[in-house]
Amino acid sequence: MKKSIFKKVVAAALAVCLMTVVLAGCGGDSSTGDENQTDFLIVGGMSTLSSGYDANPVMEEMMENAGINIEWDLMSDSLGEKVGVLIGGQQLPDAFIAVNFSQNDINEYGSDGTFIDLTEYINAENMPNLTKILEEHPEIKSAITMADGCIYGLPSGELMGTAAIGATDDLSIYAVPEFSMINKAWLDALGLPVPTNLTELHDALVAFKENDCAAKVYGNTQGTIPMSTGFDQWCWGQEIFYSGFGFTNFTSDVCADLSVDDAGTVSFVCATDKYRDAVTYFSDWYKEGLMDQEMFSQGTSQLIAKVSQGRVGLTTWWEIQEIAGDKASDFVFLPPMDGPVGTKYEGTHNVTIRSAPAVTSGNLNVTSACGNPAGLLKYFDQWYDPENVMQLQYAPKDIYYAGQDENGMWLAITEDEAQSKYGKSLGELRGQYQAMGPILILPEYYNNVFEMEARAMERLEQIESDWMPYVSSTASYPNDVTFNNDELDVIDRYKADFVSQVAEYEGTWLKNGGPTDDEWNAYLQMLEDSCGMSKLLDTYQSAYDRYMGK
Repeated sequence: MKKSIFKKVVAAALAVCLMTVVLAGCGGDSSTGDENQTDFLIVGGMSTLSSGYDANPVMEEMMENAGINIEWDLMSDSLGEKVGVLIGGQQLPDAFIAVNFSQNDINEYGSDGTFIDLTEYINAENMPNLTKILEEHPEIKSAITMADGCIYGLPSGELMGTAAIGATDDLSIYAVPEFSMINKAWLDALGLPVPTNLTELHDALVAFKENDCAAKVYGNTQGTIPMSTGFDQWCWGQEIFYSGFGFTNFTSDVCADLSVDDAGTVSFVCATDKYRDAVTYFSDWYKEGLMDQEMFSQGTSQLIAKVSQGRVGLTTWWEIQEIAGDKASDFVFLPPMDGPVGTKYEGTHNVTIRSAPAVTSGNLNVTSACGNPAGLLKYFDQWYDPENVMQLQYAPKDIYYAGQDENGMWLAITEDEAQSKYGKSLGELRGQYQAMGPILILPEYYNNVFEMEARAMERLEQIESDWMPYVSSTASYPNDVTFNNDELDVIDRYKADFVSQVAEYEGTWLKNGGPTDDEWNAYLQMLEDSCGMSKLLDTYQSAYDRYMGK
Protein backbone atom coordinates (compact mmCIF):
# COMPACT_ATOMS: atom_id res chain seq x y z
CA MET A 1 0.00 0.00 0.00
CA LYS A 2 1.29 3.49 -0.84
CA LYS A 3 1.86 5.69 2.17
CA SER A 4 -0.12 8.89 2.61
CA ILE A 5 1.73 12.15 2.22
CA PHE A 6 1.89 12.67 5.97
CA LYS A 7 3.19 9.17 6.56
CA LYS A 8 5.92 9.80 4.03
CA VAL A 9 6.92 12.93 5.88
CA VAL A 10 6.77 11.06 9.16
CA ALA A 11 9.11 8.36 7.89
CA ALA A 12 11.66 10.96 6.86
CA ALA A 13 11.22 12.81 10.12
CA LEU A 14 11.94 9.70 12.16
CA ALA A 15 15.33 9.37 10.53
CA VAL A 16 16.07 13.01 11.30
CA CYS A 17 14.97 12.61 14.88
CA LEU A 18 17.42 9.76 15.44
CA MET A 19 20.30 12.04 14.51
CA THR A 20 19.28 15.23 16.26
CA VAL A 21 18.56 16.46 19.73
CA VAL A 22 15.15 15.40 20.95
CA LEU A 23 12.65 18.16 20.31
CA ALA A 24 11.28 20.09 23.25
CA GLY A 25 8.02 18.62 24.54
CA CYS A 26 4.97 20.20 22.90
CA GLY A 27 2.17 19.06 25.12
CA GLY A 28 3.78 19.71 28.45
CA ASP A 29 3.02 17.07 31.08
CA SER A 30 -0.56 16.80 29.94
CA SER A 31 -0.07 13.26 28.63
CA THR A 32 -0.40 12.05 32.22
CA GLY A 33 -4.08 13.06 32.18
CA ASP A 34 -4.41 16.41 33.92
CA GLU A 35 -8.11 17.22 34.09
CA ASN A 36 -7.21 20.64 35.51
CA GLN A 37 -5.10 21.54 32.49
CA THR A 38 -5.94 25.03 31.25
CA ASP A 39 -2.92 25.83 29.09
CA PHE A 40 -2.85 24.20 25.66
CA LEU A 41 -0.55 24.18 22.67
CA ILE A 42 -2.12 23.92 19.22
CA VAL A 43 -0.13 23.53 16.00
CA GLY A 44 -1.56 24.13 12.56
CA GLY A 45 -2.19 26.32 9.55
CA MET A 46 -3.38 29.86 9.01
CA SER A 47 -3.99 32.25 6.12
CA THR A 48 -1.01 34.10 4.69
CA LEU A 49 -2.92 37.35 5.33
CA SER A 50 -3.72 36.52 8.96
CA SER A 51 -2.50 38.79 11.74
CA GLY A 52 -2.38 35.77 14.04
CA TYR A 53 -4.95 34.41 16.43
CA ASP A 54 -3.53 36.24 19.44
CA ALA A 55 -4.74 39.42 17.75
CA ASN A 56 -8.24 38.07 17.19
CA PRO A 57 -10.62 39.49 19.83
CA VAL A 58 -13.32 36.89 19.14
CA MET A 59 -10.97 34.02 19.87
CA GLU A 60 -9.63 35.76 22.96
CA GLU A 61 -13.17 36.18 24.30
CA MET A 62 -13.98 32.52 23.67
CA MET A 63 -10.89 31.44 25.60
CA GLU A 64 -11.97 33.59 28.54
CA ASN A 65 -15.43 32.03 28.43
CA ALA A 66 -13.92 28.53 28.53
CA GLY A 67 -11.37 29.43 31.21
CA ILE A 68 -8.39 28.28 29.17
CA ASN A 69 -5.36 29.72 27.40
CA ILE A 70 -4.07 28.55 24.02
CA GLU A 71 -0.59 29.00 22.65
CA TRP A 72 -0.90 29.01 18.87
CA ASP A 73 1.96 27.67 16.76
CA LEU A 74 0.64 28.44 13.29
CA MET A 75 2.15 28.77 9.82
CA SER A 76 1.02 29.26 6.24
CA ASP A 77 3.97 27.42 4.65
CA SER A 78 5.81 24.12 5.30
CA LEU A 79 2.95 22.88 7.49
CA GLY A 80 3.19 19.27 6.29
CA GLU A 81 6.86 19.10 7.15
CA LYS A 82 6.25 20.55 10.62
CA VAL A 83 3.41 18.14 11.35
CA GLY A 84 5.45 15.20 10.10
CA VAL A 85 8.36 16.00 12.41
CA LEU A 86 6.09 16.33 15.45
CA ILE A 87 4.16 13.13 14.82
CA GLY A 88 7.25 11.20 13.76
CA GLY A 89 9.08 12.22 16.93
CA GLN A 90 5.98 11.74 19.10
CA GLN A 91 6.38 15.33 20.29
CA LEU A 92 2.70 16.05 20.09
CA PRO A 93 0.87 19.30 20.77
CA ASP A 94 -2.47 19.11 22.50
CA ALA A 95 -4.22 19.43 19.15
CA PHE A 96 -3.69 20.08 15.45
CA ILE A 97 -5.77 22.72 13.68
CA ALA A 98 -6.33 23.46 9.97
CA VAL A 99 -3.98 20.69 8.82
CA ASN A 100 -6.71 19.18 6.63
CA PHE A 101 -5.74 15.59 7.40
CA SER A 102 -7.12 13.16 4.84
CA GLN A 103 -9.55 10.43 5.81
CA ASN A 104 -6.72 7.95 5.42
CA ASP A 105 -4.53 9.95 7.82
CA ILE A 106 -7.36 10.25 10.32
CA ASN A 107 -7.96 6.50 10.28
CA GLU A 108 -4.27 5.73 10.69
CA TYR A 109 -3.60 8.26 13.44
CA GLY A 110 -6.80 7.28 15.21
CA SER A 111 -6.00 3.58 15.17
CA ASP A 112 -2.39 4.09 16.36
CA GLY A 113 -3.46 6.34 19.24
CA THR A 114 -2.07 9.65 17.97
CA PHE A 115 -5.58 11.10 17.79
CA ILE A 116 -8.12 10.39 20.50
CA ASP A 117 -11.78 9.46 20.05
CA LEU A 118 -13.89 12.55 20.82
CA THR A 119 -17.25 10.78 21.02
CA GLU A 120 -17.59 10.87 24.81
CA TYR A 121 -16.89 14.60 24.93
CA ILE A 122 -19.52 15.55 22.36
CA ASN A 123 -22.54 15.79 24.64
CA ALA A 124 -25.13 18.36 25.65
CA GLU A 125 -23.24 19.33 28.79
CA ASN A 126 -19.75 19.79 27.36
CA MET A 127 -20.48 20.70 23.72
CA PRO A 128 -24.11 21.85 23.49
CA ASN A 129 -23.73 23.72 20.19
CA LEU A 130 -22.13 20.86 18.29
CA THR A 131 -24.39 18.26 19.90
CA LYS A 132 -27.47 20.15 18.69
CA ILE A 133 -26.04 20.37 15.15
CA LEU A 134 -25.31 16.66 15.00
CA GLU A 135 -28.79 15.83 16.25
CA GLU A 136 -30.39 18.04 13.59
CA HIS A 137 -27.97 16.99 10.83
CA PRO A 138 -27.27 13.26 11.24
CA GLU A 139 -25.53 13.31 7.84
CA ILE A 140 -22.79 15.48 9.36
CA LYS A 141 -22.30 13.03 12.21
CA SER A 142 -22.10 10.24 9.67
CA ALA A 143 -19.48 12.16 7.69
CA ILE A 144 -17.14 12.53 10.69
CA THR A 145 -17.64 9.04 12.11
CA MET A 146 -14.96 6.68 10.89
CA ALA A 147 -15.54 3.05 9.98
CA ASP A 148 -14.48 1.94 13.49
CA GLY A 149 -17.30 4.03 14.98
CA CYS A 150 -14.98 6.68 16.41
CA ILE A 151 -14.90 10.45 15.88
CA TYR A 152 -11.30 11.62 15.68
CA GLY A 153 -11.95 15.20 14.60
CA LEU A 154 -14.51 18.01 14.68
CA PRO A 155 -16.54 18.80 11.55
CA SER A 156 -15.78 21.60 9.12
CA GLY A 157 -17.30 22.60 5.81
CA GLU A 158 -18.99 25.46 3.98
CA LEU A 159 -22.44 24.23 2.97
CA MET A 160 -23.43 27.03 0.63
CA GLY A 161 -26.35 26.02 -1.57
CA THR A 162 -29.25 27.20 -3.68
CA ALA A 163 -31.66 26.83 -0.73
CA ALA A 164 -30.30 30.24 0.29
CA ILE A 165 -32.05 31.77 -2.74
CA GLY A 166 -35.29 29.86 -2.18
CA ALA A 167 -34.69 26.95 -4.56
CA THR A 168 -36.50 23.68 -3.87
CA ASP A 169 -33.42 21.52 -4.43
CA ASP A 170 -30.46 22.64 -2.33
CA LEU A 171 -27.58 22.36 -4.79
CA SER A 172 -24.06 23.30 -3.79
CA ILE A 173 -22.45 26.44 -5.13
CA TYR A 174 -19.86 24.01 -6.52
CA ALA A 175 -22.52 21.97 -8.37
CA VAL A 176 -21.37 23.54 -11.65
CA PRO A 177 -17.79 24.57 -10.95
CA GLU A 178 -17.09 25.84 -14.45
CA PHE A 179 -18.98 28.52 -16.37
CA SER A 180 -18.34 29.17 -20.06
CA MET A 181 -18.36 32.66 -21.54
CA ILE A 182 -18.01 34.04 -25.05
CA ASN A 183 -16.95 37.43 -26.39
CA LYS A 184 -20.21 38.82 -27.74
CA ALA A 185 -18.46 41.92 -29.03
CA TRP A 186 -16.62 39.64 -31.44
CA LEU A 187 -19.84 37.87 -32.41
CA ASP A 188 -21.53 41.22 -33.03
CA ALA A 189 -18.60 42.48 -35.10
CA LEU A 190 -19.04 39.45 -37.37
CA GLY A 191 -22.84 39.49 -37.35
CA LEU A 192 -23.02 36.09 -35.62
CA PRO A 193 -25.61 34.94 -33.04
CA VAL A 194 -24.71 33.36 -29.71
CA PRO A 195 -24.14 29.65 -30.52
CA THR A 196 -26.54 27.00 -29.22
CA ASN A 197 -24.71 23.85 -30.32
CA LEU A 198 -21.14 22.68 -30.85
CA THR A 199 -21.35 23.01 -34.62
CA GLU A 200 -22.32 26.67 -34.36
CA LEU A 201 -19.68 27.23 -31.71
CA HIS A 202 -17.02 25.63 -33.91
CA ASP A 203 -17.97 27.89 -36.81
CA ALA A 204 -17.85 30.98 -34.59
CA LEU A 205 -14.35 30.08 -33.39
CA VAL A 206 -13.20 29.60 -36.97
CA ALA A 207 -14.59 33.05 -37.79
CA PHE A 208 -12.80 34.57 -34.76
CA LYS A 209 -9.52 33.13 -36.03
CA GLU A 210 -9.92 33.95 -39.72
CA ASN A 211 -10.97 37.54 -39.00
CA ASP A 212 -8.31 38.08 -36.29
CA CYS A 213 -10.92 39.49 -33.94
CA ALA A 214 -8.39 40.59 -31.34
CA ALA A 215 -7.02 43.07 -33.86
CA LYS A 216 -10.38 43.79 -35.52
CA VAL A 217 -12.21 44.71 -32.31
CA TYR A 218 -9.46 45.84 -29.92
CA GLY A 219 -6.49 46.61 -32.15
CA ASN A 220 -4.49 43.94 -30.30
CA THR A 221 -1.79 42.62 -32.63
CA GLN A 222 -0.54 39.86 -30.29
CA GLY A 223 -2.74 37.33 -32.06
CA THR A 224 -6.29 36.03 -31.72
CA ILE A 225 -6.89 32.94 -29.57
CA PRO A 226 -10.36 31.61 -30.42
CA MET A 227 -10.66 29.49 -27.23
CA SER A 228 -8.41 29.41 -24.17
CA THR A 229 -8.82 27.31 -21.03
CA GLY A 230 -6.72 25.08 -18.84
CA PHE A 231 -6.79 21.30 -19.12
CA ASP A 232 -9.04 19.47 -16.65
CA GLN A 233 -8.92 22.34 -14.16
CA TRP A 234 -11.52 22.88 -11.45
CA CYS A 235 -13.16 26.07 -12.73
CA TRP A 236 -11.14 26.91 -15.85
CA GLY A 237 -10.90 23.71 -17.85
CA GLN A 238 -12.49 22.52 -21.09
CA GLU A 239 -14.86 19.97 -19.57
CA ILE A 240 -18.04 22.10 -19.68
CA PHE A 241 -17.98 21.77 -23.47
CA TYR A 242 -18.32 17.98 -23.17
CA SER A 243 -21.95 18.65 -22.19
CA GLY A 244 -22.87 18.23 -25.86
CA PHE A 245 -21.98 14.56 -25.49
CA GLY A 246 -24.15 14.08 -22.41
CA PHE A 247 -21.71 14.63 -19.54
CA THR A 248 -19.21 16.98 -17.94
CA ASN A 249 -16.43 15.17 -16.11
CA PHE A 250 -15.41 17.98 -13.79
CA THR A 251 -12.50 17.16 -11.52
CA SER A 252 -13.90 15.60 -8.34
CA ASP A 253 -12.54 15.33 -4.82
CA VAL A 254 -13.55 11.66 -4.87
CA CYS A 255 -11.95 10.56 -8.12
CA ALA A 256 -11.76 12.17 -11.55
CA ASP A 257 -14.67 11.07 -13.76
CA LEU A 258 -16.51 9.20 -11.00
CA SER A 259 -20.28 9.55 -11.31
CA VAL A 260 -23.47 7.91 -10.11
CA ASP A 261 -26.77 7.55 -11.98
CA ASP A 262 -30.33 7.75 -10.67
CA ALA A 263 -30.33 4.01 -10.00
CA GLY A 264 -27.32 4.41 -7.70
CA THR A 265 -24.81 2.72 -10.00
CA VAL A 266 -21.31 4.09 -9.81
CA SER A 267 -19.23 4.36 -12.98
CA PHE A 268 -16.26 6.06 -14.57
CA VAL A 269 -17.23 8.33 -17.46
CA CYS A 270 -13.69 8.04 -18.83
CA ALA A 271 -14.42 4.41 -19.80
CA THR A 272 -17.54 5.16 -21.87
CA ASP A 273 -18.07 5.61 -25.61
CA LYS A 274 -19.42 9.14 -25.14
CA TYR A 275 -16.16 10.15 -23.47
CA ARG A 276 -14.17 8.67 -26.35
CA ASP A 277 -16.39 10.49 -28.86
CA ALA A 278 -16.02 13.82 -27.04
CA VAL A 279 -12.23 13.66 -26.86
CA THR A 280 -12.03 12.62 -30.52
CA TYR A 281 -14.32 15.49 -31.56
CA PHE A 282 -12.38 18.18 -29.71
CA SER A 283 -9.05 16.88 -30.96
CA ASP A 284 -10.11 18.29 -34.34
CA TRP A 285 -10.60 21.71 -32.73
CA TYR A 286 -7.10 21.52 -31.26
CA LYS A 287 -5.66 20.48 -34.65
CA GLU A 288 -7.38 23.46 -36.32
CA GLY A 289 -5.81 25.87 -33.83
CA LEU A 290 -9.14 26.79 -32.25
CA MET A 291 -8.08 25.64 -28.77
CA ASP A 292 -5.14 27.39 -27.11
CA GLN A 293 -2.01 25.38 -27.80
CA GLU A 294 -0.79 26.39 -24.32
CA MET A 295 -3.85 24.99 -22.56
CA PHE A 296 -1.85 22.10 -21.09
CA SER A 297 0.85 24.26 -19.53
CA GLN A 298 -0.55 27.70 -18.74
CA GLY A 299 -1.54 28.85 -15.28
CA THR A 300 -4.41 31.07 -14.20
CA SER A 301 -2.37 34.28 -14.41
CA GLN A 302 -1.55 33.57 -18.05
CA LEU A 303 -5.17 32.80 -18.87
CA ILE A 304 -6.47 35.92 -17.13
CA ALA A 305 -3.89 38.07 -18.92
CA LYS A 306 -4.90 36.73 -22.34
CA VAL A 307 -8.62 37.24 -21.73
CA SER A 308 -8.33 40.67 -20.11
CA GLN A 309 -6.04 41.88 -22.92
CA GLY A 310 -8.73 41.06 -25.45
CA ARG A 311 -7.07 38.11 -27.18
CA VAL A 312 -9.61 35.37 -26.33
CA GLY A 313 -13.06 34.69 -27.74
CA LEU A 314 -14.19 31.77 -25.55
CA THR A 315 -13.10 30.75 -22.07
CA THR A 316 -14.22 29.29 -18.73
CA TRP A 317 -14.04 30.68 -15.22
CA TRP A 318 -15.91 31.24 -11.97
CA GLU A 319 -17.24 34.60 -13.13
CA ILE A 320 -16.80 37.04 -16.03
CA GLN A 321 -15.51 40.11 -14.18
CA GLU A 322 -12.63 38.32 -12.52
CA ILE A 323 -11.21 36.82 -15.71
CA ALA A 324 -12.07 39.51 -18.28
CA GLY A 325 -11.27 42.68 -16.34
CA ASP A 326 -12.21 45.81 -18.29
CA LYS A 327 -13.36 43.61 -21.17
CA ALA A 328 -16.03 42.02 -18.96
CA SER A 329 -18.93 43.94 -20.50
CA ASP A 330 -18.09 42.37 -23.87
CA PHE A 331 -18.61 38.81 -22.60
CA VAL A 332 -21.80 36.87 -21.95
CA PHE A 333 -22.29 33.47 -20.36
CA LEU A 334 -22.58 30.70 -22.92
CA PRO A 335 -25.17 28.04 -22.10
CA PRO A 336 -24.13 24.39 -22.32
CA MET A 337 -23.97 23.42 -25.96
CA ASP A 338 -26.06 20.79 -27.72
CA GLY A 339 -24.11 18.08 -29.50
CA PRO A 340 -22.75 18.44 -33.05
CA VAL A 341 -25.34 18.71 -35.81
CA GLY A 342 -25.67 15.58 -37.93
CA THR A 343 -24.40 13.20 -35.23
CA LYS A 344 -26.20 10.95 -32.75
CA TYR A 345 -25.52 13.65 -30.15
CA GLU A 346 -27.51 16.33 -31.98
CA GLY A 347 -29.91 17.88 -29.48
CA THR A 348 -28.08 16.24 -26.56
CA HIS A 349 -26.91 18.24 -23.57
CA ASN A 350 -26.30 17.45 -19.94
CA VAL A 351 -24.24 19.05 -17.21
CA THR A 352 -23.06 16.54 -14.62
CA ILE A 353 -23.74 17.93 -11.15
CA ARG A 354 -20.92 17.78 -8.62
CA SER A 355 -21.46 17.03 -4.96
CA ALA A 356 -20.93 19.67 -2.31
CA PRO A 357 -17.49 19.80 -0.72
CA ALA A 358 -17.19 17.17 1.94
CA VAL A 359 -17.78 17.83 5.59
CA THR A 360 -14.37 16.81 6.88
CA SER A 361 -12.94 16.04 10.31
CA GLY A 362 -9.29 16.80 9.62
CA ASN A 363 -9.16 20.41 10.78
CA LEU A 364 -9.29 19.96 14.56
CA ASN A 365 -7.82 16.78 15.97
CA VAL A 366 -7.00 16.32 19.66
CA THR A 367 -3.93 14.21 20.40
CA SER A 368 -3.04 11.74 23.12
CA ALA A 369 -0.82 14.43 24.66
CA CYS A 370 -3.86 16.41 25.81
CA GLY A 371 -4.65 15.86 29.46
CA ASN A 372 -7.96 17.71 29.47
CA PRO A 373 -9.82 17.10 26.20
CA ALA A 374 -13.12 18.14 27.78
CA GLY A 375 -11.75 21.56 28.67
CA LEU A 376 -10.25 22.14 25.22
CA LEU A 377 -13.40 20.97 23.45
CA LYS A 378 -15.55 23.21 25.62
CA TYR A 379 -13.66 26.08 24.02
CA PHE A 380 -14.08 24.72 20.49
CA ASP A 381 -17.79 24.18 21.01
CA GLN A 382 -18.07 27.97 20.81
CA TRP A 383 -16.82 27.72 17.22
CA TYR A 384 -20.24 26.19 16.44
CA ASP A 385 -22.29 29.13 17.68
CA PRO A 386 -23.71 30.71 14.48
CA GLU A 387 -22.62 34.27 15.23
CA ASN A 388 -19.16 33.07 16.21
CA VAL A 389 -19.01 31.10 12.95
CA MET A 390 -19.77 34.33 11.12
CA GLN A 391 -16.99 36.22 12.89
CA LEU A 392 -14.43 33.44 12.53
CA GLN A 393 -15.16 33.08 8.81
CA TYR A 394 -15.07 36.80 8.07
CA ALA A 395 -14.14 39.24 10.84
CA PRO A 396 -15.47 40.57 14.18
CA LYS A 397 -18.92 42.15 14.16
CA ASP A 398 -17.73 45.66 14.89
CA ILE A 399 -15.20 45.52 12.06
CA TYR A 400 -16.74 43.63 9.14
CA TYR A 401 -20.45 44.29 9.70
CA ALA A 402 -22.54 47.46 9.52
CA GLY A 403 -25.25 46.08 11.79
CA GLN A 404 -28.40 43.96 11.59
CA ASP A 405 -31.48 44.43 9.45
CA GLU A 406 -35.05 44.31 10.70
CA ASN A 407 -34.94 40.51 10.61
CA GLY A 408 -31.76 40.27 12.66
CA MET A 409 -29.49 39.42 9.70
CA TRP A 410 -25.96 40.76 9.95
CA LEU A 411 -25.03 42.94 6.95
CA ALA A 412 -21.44 43.39 5.82
CA ILE A 413 -19.97 46.82 5.20
CA THR A 414 -19.41 47.81 1.58
CA GLU A 415 -16.13 47.75 -0.34
CA ASP A 416 -16.06 51.56 -0.22
CA GLU A 417 -16.56 51.53 3.55
CA ALA A 418 -13.79 48.95 3.99
CA GLN A 419 -11.38 51.10 2.00
CA SER A 420 -12.44 54.27 3.80
CA LYS A 421 -12.24 52.84 7.34
CA TYR A 422 -9.37 50.37 7.04
CA GLY A 423 -7.60 51.07 3.76
CA LYS A 424 -8.31 47.48 2.69
CA SER A 425 -10.70 45.59 0.46
CA LEU A 426 -13.29 43.33 2.08
CA GLY A 427 -11.23 40.36 0.95
CA GLU A 428 -8.08 41.71 2.61
CA LEU A 429 -10.01 42.53 5.78
CA ARG A 430 -11.44 39.05 5.86
CA GLY A 431 -7.98 37.54 5.34
CA GLN A 432 -6.60 39.47 8.29
CA TYR A 433 -9.13 38.04 10.74
CA GLN A 434 -10.34 34.79 9.19
CA ALA A 435 -9.69 31.70 11.27
CA MET A 436 -8.85 28.36 9.74
CA GLY A 437 -10.02 25.21 11.47
CA PRO A 438 -13.34 23.56 12.37
CA ILE A 439 -15.53 26.16 10.64
CA LEU A 440 -18.93 24.68 9.82
CA ILE A 441 -21.30 26.95 7.89
CA LEU A 442 -24.79 25.49 7.60
CA PRO A 443 -27.14 26.55 4.78
CA GLU A 444 -29.68 28.01 7.19
CA TYR A 445 -27.16 30.54 8.51
CA TYR A 446 -27.55 32.49 5.27
CA ASN A 447 -31.27 32.81 5.94
CA ASN A 448 -31.24 33.79 9.59
CA VAL A 449 -27.75 34.82 10.78
CA PHE A 450 -25.64 36.65 8.18
CA GLU A 451 -26.02 37.59 4.58
CA MET A 452 -24.24 35.69 1.87
CA GLU A 453 -21.60 37.53 -0.13
CA ALA A 454 -23.14 39.23 -3.15
CA ARG A 455 -20.86 37.35 -5.55
CA ALA A 456 -21.85 34.01 -4.07
CA MET A 457 -25.55 34.89 -4.18
CA GLU A 458 -25.22 35.88 -7.83
CA ARG A 459 -23.51 32.60 -8.68
CA LEU A 460 -26.22 30.55 -6.98
CA GLU A 461 -28.86 32.44 -8.93
CA GLN A 462 -26.97 31.74 -12.14
CA ILE A 463 -26.72 28.03 -11.34
CA GLU A 464 -30.45 27.88 -10.73
CA SER A 465 -31.57 29.95 -13.72
CA ASP A 466 -28.86 29.45 -16.36
CA TRP A 467 -27.53 25.93 -15.78
CA MET A 468 -30.11 23.75 -14.08
CA PRO A 469 -32.34 23.70 -17.20
CA TYR A 470 -29.52 21.74 -18.86
CA VAL A 471 -29.22 19.16 -16.08
CA SER A 472 -31.02 15.88 -16.70
CA SER A 473 -30.09 14.35 -13.35
CA THR A 474 -28.96 15.78 -10.03
CA ALA A 475 -27.51 12.46 -8.85
CA SER A 476 -23.87 12.79 -7.79
CA TYR A 477 -21.33 10.88 -5.76
CA PRO A 478 -21.23 12.38 -2.23
CA ASN A 479 -17.87 13.79 -1.22
CA ASP A 480 -18.45 12.95 2.43
CA VAL A 481 -18.67 9.17 1.97
CA THR A 482 -16.50 7.41 4.55
CA PHE A 483 -14.41 4.36 3.76
CA ASN A 484 -13.26 1.47 5.92
CA ASN A 485 -9.61 0.50 6.12
CA ASP A 486 -9.86 -2.17 3.40
CA GLU A 487 -11.50 0.32 1.05
CA LEU A 488 -8.90 2.95 1.83
CA ASP A 489 -6.19 0.42 1.01
CA VAL A 490 -7.69 -0.10 -2.44
CA ILE A 491 -8.02 3.64 -3.04
CA ASP A 492 -4.51 4.27 -1.76
CA ARG A 493 -3.13 1.58 -4.04
CA TYR A 494 -4.88 2.47 -7.30
CA LYS A 495 -6.46 5.94 -7.32
CA ALA A 496 -3.41 8.10 -8.04
CA ASP A 497 -2.29 5.94 -10.97
CA PHE A 498 -5.82 5.73 -12.34
CA VAL A 499 -6.29 9.51 -12.30
CA SER A 500 -2.87 10.26 -13.79
CA GLN A 501 -3.25 7.69 -16.57
CA VAL A 502 -6.69 8.99 -17.56
CA ALA A 503 -5.37 12.56 -17.66
CA GLU A 504 -2.31 11.53 -19.67
CA TYR A 505 -4.32 9.66 -22.28
CA GLU A 506 -6.96 12.39 -22.56
CA GLY A 507 -4.29 15.02 -23.11
CA THR A 508 -2.53 12.88 -25.72
CA TRP A 509 -5.76 12.22 -27.61
CA LEU A 510 -6.76 15.90 -27.60
CA LYS A 511 -3.39 16.88 -29.03
CA ASN A 512 -2.83 14.01 -31.44
CA GLY A 513 -6.29 12.77 -32.44
CA GLY A 514 -8.75 10.42 -30.80
CA PRO A 515 -8.02 6.73 -30.20
CA THR A 516 -8.39 4.01 -32.79
CA ASP A 517 -10.38 0.93 -31.82
CA ASP A 518 -7.19 -0.90 -30.89
CA GLU A 519 -5.90 2.04 -28.84
CA TRP A 520 -9.23 2.41 -27.03
CA ASN A 521 -9.39 -1.27 -26.17
CA ALA A 522 -5.78 -1.22 -24.95
CA TYR A 523 -6.58 1.81 -22.81
CA LEU A 524 -9.53 0.07 -21.16
CA GLN A 525 -7.42 -3.02 -20.55
CA MET A 526 -4.67 -0.91 -19.01
CA LEU A 527 -7.14 0.79 -16.65
CA GLU A 528 -8.37 -2.63 -15.59
CA ASP A 529 -5.07 -4.49 -15.29
CA SER A 530 -2.72 -1.78 -14.06
CA CYS A 531 -5.01 0.78 -12.43
CA GLY A 532 -7.54 -1.47 -10.69
CA MET A 533 -10.63 0.01 -12.34
CA SER A 534 -12.99 -2.78 -11.25
CA LYS A 535 -11.56 -2.80 -7.74
CA LEU A 536 -12.00 0.96 -7.48
CA LEU A 537 -15.55 0.75 -8.77
CA ASP A 538 -16.41 -2.02 -6.31
CA THR A 539 -14.92 0.06 -3.50
CA TYR A 540 -16.77 3.26 -4.39
CA GLN A 541 -19.98 1.31 -4.97
CA SER A 542 -19.79 -0.45 -1.59
CA ALA A 543 -19.08 2.78 0.26
CA TYR A 544 -21.89 4.55 -1.59
CA ASP A 545 -24.39 1.79 -0.84
CA ARG A 546 -23.44 1.90 2.82
CA TYR A 547 -23.77 5.69 2.82
CA MET A 548 -27.25 5.39 1.28
CA GLY A 549 -28.26 2.76 3.82
CA LYS A 550 -28.59 -0.07 1.32
